Amino acid sequence: MTDSQHIAATITQLLGGHHSVRITSEGYTALCIETIGSSPDGNPLISLAHYGVQNGDLMADPEMTFELYTDASLAEPLTYRNDYVGRMQEVYEYSPRGNKSRVRPRLKKELRQFAVLWLRNLKAQGFLSEHAVRKIRS
Repeated sequence: MTDSQHIAATITQLLGGHHSVRITSEGYTALCIETIGSSPDGNPLISLAHYGVQNGDLMADPEMTFELYTDASLAEPLTYRNDYVGRMQEVYEYSPRGNKSRVRPRLKKELRQFAVLWLRNLKAQGFLSEHAVRKIRS
């Protein structure tokens, strides 16, 4: 299984057929996963995030977005955001019509590697276990 297939399978498992789920595992910050729209090609766009609160504001720690290619069982990282350190990274630049126009291949590779590590950690922390509490939001 490739990294992109592993990411897609884990995202699909976390969503469990829903559009928005909040998952808690004792001792860890809740995980929010939700479908946030569709790409110009009609593929689901997924947000995966932990959030904290600072001065009353929600802070992503971190948030990643992915394009989920359901026909090929692949997921591609699109963005990484961590509000606590003021970081926002985007793999693609987009044309005025919303189509991908320029790719940052090195960043894409780094975010894919980070996603694999993060998902491995989420599994070790119990977010994929039967003991995790899943609140279906939609």
